[in-house]
Amino acid sequence: MKNCIAIALMALMLASCASSSLTREVRYPKMYEEKPTSIVVMPPINRTTHVDAKDFFYTTMYTPLCEKGYYVFSPMLTMEMFQSESAYDAEMFLEGSLTQFRNVLGADAAMFTIIKSWSRSNIGGSLTVEVEYILRSCVTGQTLYQREGKITLDTSVTTSSKGWLGALLDVAATAANTATTDKVVAGRRCTAYVLSDMPEGKYGLNFDKDQKRPAGKERVVSTVRE
Repeated sequence: MKNCIAIALMALMLASCASSSLTREVRYPKMYEEKPTSIVVMPPINRTTHVDAKDFFYTTMYTPLCEKGYYVFSPMLTMEMFQSESAYDAEMFLEGSLTQFRNVLGADAAMFTIIKSWSRSNIGGSLTVEVEYILRSCVTGQTLYQREGKITLDTSVTTSSKGWLGALLDVAATAANTATTDKVVAGRRCTAYVLSDMPEGKYGLNFDKDQKRPAGKERVVSTVRE
């Protein structure tokens, strides 16, 4: 019995190691097959109680995707189109046809985001965002890239003061800093961190050269500094 348990544990360890050491071409083969150049960012799917999370998170997607080497359609212009065409609810397109975005915009792919949680701790000094990213082809409908992240933005502040008074000052400074941290900053940091292993697009320096680079885990949990 003990031998069986040991073998099972060893198999799980080996599977875990294999999963974490996959290259990008192995984990995201369709990205290299289709080589999407242009991306339309779909309105986020908000599953939190924060009603404004959808709108402000939508604006955070543009810069990180551009920095990955993709042409990203203007969020302002596409949002107007979504609202005029009754496409503001991205959930109806999550598993449906995307050909209309190919025909109207000429988009190669559509980026969907599902906001699963969003919390702020002023005293603890943190903003925690949990988002799933799904990139689907507007040409074939295939999922090209998918990854989920739970990222905590550390907004704590440490002053040079010592003793109990210093501790109180640290708490006050941390609470003030967390309360004033822009939600867009937190969303952008989350997006940049989670999409860090996304294969680069045509306008990136490593376009079609990063196949052998390691891919991250399907779900990443991490804390980053503000």
